[in-house]
Amino acid sequence: YIGRMNTPATGSVADQIAIRLNELLAPSRLEVVNDSHHHAGHGGDDGTGETHFTVRIESPRFAGLNRVQRQRLVNQALAELLA
Repeated sequence: YIGRMNTPATGSVADQIAIRLNELLAPSRLEVVNDSHHHAGHGGDDGTGETHFTVRIESPRFAGLNRVQRQRLVNQALAELLA
């Protein structure tokens, strides 16, 4: 779970996540899964169907970083969407 996302002006939230992560972290593997349907009616669900995501990412930028440091890089890349 990444957190509630602000809807971007263009494209789906999943597309915006992928664009930002590709641009900033140059991943060797990236998968963005929309899990919003699992959270329908729960806290954080705003009815858009684009509020909960799972991201699987591998990037050379993560080399030598611990899990918290990797998560911080992802959060920084997605800061505008998480605001």
